[in-house]
Amino acid sequence: MAESRTVARMPIAIVGLGGIGRAHFLHALSSSHVAPVAVADPTDAARAFAQAHGVPWFADHRDLLATAHVNAVIVATPNGAHVSVGLDCIARGIAVLVEKPIADTVAEARRLCDAAAAANLPLLVGHQRRHSPYVRRARQLIDDGVVGRPVSIVAMATWLKPDPYFEMEWRRQPGGGPVLINLIHDIDMLRHLVGEVASVQAMASNAIRGFAVEDTAAVILRFANGALGTVAGSDAAVAPWNYDLAAGEAAHYPQQDIDSMFISGTEGSITLPRLSVWRYRGARGWHDPLTEERTAVHRHDPYVEQLRHLRAVVEGGESPLCGGIDGLRTLAVTRAVLASAASGQAVAPEA
Repeated sequence: MAESRTVARMPIAIVGLGGIGRAHFLHALSSSHVAPVAVADPTDAARAFAQAHGVPWFADHRDLLATAHVNAVIVATPNGAHVSVGLDCIARGIAVLVEKPIADTVAEARRLCDAAAAANLPLLVGHQRRHSPYVRRARQLIDDGVVGRPVSIVAMATWLKPDPYFEMEWRRQPGGGPVLINLIHDIDMLRHLVGEVASVQAMASNAIRGFAVEDTAAVILRFANGALGTVAGSDAAVAPWNYDLAAGEAAHYPQQDIDSMFISGTEGSITLPRLSVWRYRGARGWHDPLTEERTAVHRHDPYVEQLRHLRAVVEGGESPLCGGIDGLRTLAVTRAVLASAASGQAVAPEA
């Protein structure tokens, strides 16, 4: 991986200081590559947070953009504001890392992508799992032909969100459920590792909590390369089977010694995040013994690596690992999941 060209840390700003915005700020605060020099968020809590950390606070991101000197902005606002804030940054000639999903709709995502392309500015999307050493190694193994041609994929994202999580009204409404909040990460991982998705068949249920938003979803993916995948997600289940608990890359999730994703192909299979590789060493067939190999990788916080990568992209040393169009395509598949669940029909992603 390329190193930053200069010793000085690149100045960045954070717009939106909810949970993920604060996480970005704190990672940037300790980063050797970037420095958070300003924040924008209209809440009193955000102002107090900024004062506690000695950085300028702005109620309106437009005032920040007009005043602060930054090379990039991380947009961590509620989803509906991603595009408008991103467009304002681009109009000021500033690179953008926008949290997932890139936008509420594919059409809005394309507006943002087109604006960044016209301005020749970097637009990155915060699918941080792509920066995980587990995902990087899995991608390398797949590219090296260890799996062969992908055949069958199984992914799970099941866990229990506590009742206080739903005190925020938007989390009880369409768009605030596990499909757009959680499954979108698994969909992005599968696109990154297996390939583009040609069609989606899905069902969703709100039977446990009865909110307007789903609490459980089951998805069948048909990939363009012919592989089939299933993804199961729920935030109402007492279960450990999800990538965040399995990978242990965030301290606020207690790590479980499990896998949450299984990619099987004509030459072998890979599990994530434990990176078990299963394949034949001699005769091939269901009566013959399989061998298991494990790859050990050094644990590293993907958010830290994402900030290093952001600087490298802004300085022209690297291409975006997840650029705007990539984020748009992941959103398109995720939106197709919701559309299929609503219609009962198979749906092709819009993009």
